[in-house]
Amino acid sequence: MVSYDVAVVGLGAMGAASLYALSQRGCRAVGFDRYAPGHDRGSSHGESRIIRMAYFEDPAYVPLVRLAYEGWRRLEAHTGQRVLTRTGILEAGIAGSASVESSLRSAVQHDIAHEVLTPRQAVARFPAFDLPSDWDCLFQADAGVLEPEKAVRLLVDAAEALGATVHTQARVRRVTPKGEGVLVELEDGQTVEAGAAIIAAGPWIGELVPELKPHLTLTRQTQTWFAPTAPALVTPDRMPAFLLDTGEAMIYGLPDICGSGVKAGLHGPEGVLDDADAPRAAASATETAALRRVLERLVPAAAGAVRRSTSCVYTRTPDEHFVLGLHPEAAQIVLASPCSGHGFKFASLIGEVLADLATTRTTDKPIALFRPDRFLGAAGLA
Repeated sequence: MVSYDVAVVGLGAMGAASLYALSQRGCRAVGFDRYAPGHDRGSSHGESRIIRMAYFEDPAYVPLVRLAYEGWRRLEAHTGQRVLTRTGILEAGIAGSASVESSLRSAVQHDIAHEVLTPRQAVARFPAFDLPSDWDCLFQADAGVLEPEKAVRLLVDAAEALGATVHTQARVRRVTPKGEGVLVELEDGQTVEAGAAIIAAGPWIGELVPELKPHLTLTRQTQTWFAPTAPALVTPDRMPAFLLDTGEAMIYGLPDICGSGVKAGLHGPEGVLDDADAPRAAASATETAALRRVLERLVPAAAGAVRRSTSCVYTRTPDEHFVLGLHPEAAQIVLASPCSGHGFKFASLIGEVLADLATTRTTDKPIALFRPDRFLGAAGLA
């Protein structure tokens, strides 16, 4: 039986980043993924992801995202590959929008560079938009766009180059405590021992930590790429990423980073899934038409024909915050999911946190908001 310092289950954003962090520290680390890093069955795909500093979800995230920015730049320096493009982000919404107000409070509280704009000023600077005259607008210049599949593959490849062992097409059936360490059992009957395990299985975490499953909701999320009607206005140097609160929905979008069009989607659940392997249809004609109508009204330069759509899954907690920390009944098992649809940007930092927890059972990063015991309590391992 092979033995390692740490086993990482799941090589999406969080698992890949933790494998990389462990390998940098000289740990004997092994990673397992039921598919292959960069696959499209979980939550770490879709060509682009927004990274933003001010945070309407909770100001407690801001110190973490500052560190995440540094982590992404270190990965770029290590690999010589770019994964983060600075575009800024425009947050706009109906007068009194709670999300815009919360982002502004977050920016002020943490001294984040920002500008409060009138709709006229926003449209003058970013002519891809056409915003109602009574809307609230907030611009953060330091925000940008990450490339998720590329980042995940870079993290895993860098970890392997540093000595990590990677098993793809390897489905983990069970992770159980064994003395002070863990036993990892694969579906094909193989077993691996390790001093600790990081379970970063995304929407499949409920299979491996069934006591957590009642607190999770899996939702279908679609992403659609639209051909620009004014290509010169939607390039990363002229169009920021955006979050638009229409009063009825929260719409997000990203500039044409890769030449595939402007990506847009609904920042809200689009149906509940029974399990992570349930069929997830791409956006329907009805869904893309509704999204296109919003773009026609508010981002006309992006409101051309649909080029393609895809879907991913969010794994949500009741409070929409992460689950991140030691299992309350087995400190050698580190839980690193779910991320409730807004976690990718933090992966470079969370990888370091998970490596801390797996090797020392503690971290100096402020993660109290994400403690697993807020849901698990004194639940025993299944």
